[in-house]
Amino acid sequence: VALGTILGVAAKHGRDKVTLITSPAIHDLGAWLEQLLAESTGKEGKGLIPVDREKVGPPAVYGQDRVFVYLRLESGSDAGQDAAVSALEQAGHPVVRIALRDAYDLGQEFFRWEIATAVAGAILGINAFNQPDVEASKIATKKLTSEYERTGALPLERPFFEGNGIRLFTDEKNRAVLEKTAEKSLVGYLKAHLGRLGAGDYFALLAFVEMNEAHEKELQALRHAVRDARRAATCLGFGPRFLHSTGQAYKGGPNTGVFLQVTCDDAADLPVPGQKYTFGVVKAAQARGDFEVLAERGRRALRVHLGADVSGGLAALRKAVEQALA
Repeated sequence: VALGTILGVAAKHGRDKVTLITSPAIHDLGAWLEQLLAESTGKEGKGLIPVDREKVGPPAVYGQDRVFVYLRLESGSDAGQDAAVSALEQAGHPVVRIALRDAYDLGQEFFRWEIATAVAGAILGINAFNQPDVEASKIATKKLTSEYERTGALPLERPFFEGNGIRLFTDEKNRAVLEKTAEKSLVGYLKAHLGRLGAGDYFALLAFVEMNEAHEKELQALRHAVRDARRAATCLGFGPRFLHSTGQAYKGGPNTGVFLQVTCDDAADLPVPGQKYTFGVVKAAQARGDFEVLAERGRRALRVHLGADVSGGLAALRKAVEQALA
């Protein structure tokens, strides 16, 4: 109850980015907490925005919209992590410390956080036990796959920019905003898009690419570059996995996100038994359907399509983002 009260009250005072810091041995707990918080509270234009797997930085790279929760495993703590968290406290950032004696205490944490999430939801004035905006993406995806069944292809789409092996897509409203200030180049459009981040906003990287170590390394470098340059909270999700966790908060929560969706061509594909479409078509439809709903909700969103060379495309994208932030 105490944890939920802290999170709920902090969010109502503008500190709605719940930044999770976990000891290395319980690192994966963050993914479970991320889903619990985002899917339960992100609705009706309110919610907690969980930040997982963001490396702890110096106090100067954070804005005034954070509350940090440090889940410290006493039997496997990290001295560098301890020092970084202490520096945040000394700089005046709110930090909640939760000590776990060993991994068997994780069961207790599941219970603690489920109660805390319900309490925070009550303080925010939302129902923490439904997920209304997850269904919106499913409906949009179904519409696209049905079109494929009928015609043998997904609806035609045209990029508004193409260069360096990368194509850019967005809706008309977002494109109109970007065209007002952007130099007509990949770096220029990324600079204009990232320039939309303001105080209290967060940056979400929605990557519909294979979740592996090499890809995550590039994407993590990209998100941290944005955090350090813009002092914005950053989120990283691999699609379609994130759709049933943070996806709810991105579409139903506060309109404070700036989204960069990353898609690619599949190197290999397999047919879906009993259907005309393939698994690759389903993934493409999920990405396009989710982007469609983000745009319908007035979100600031841009899609980057890398093509077949995913590793090369991610490296080029990271370089372009770093140039855009310079």
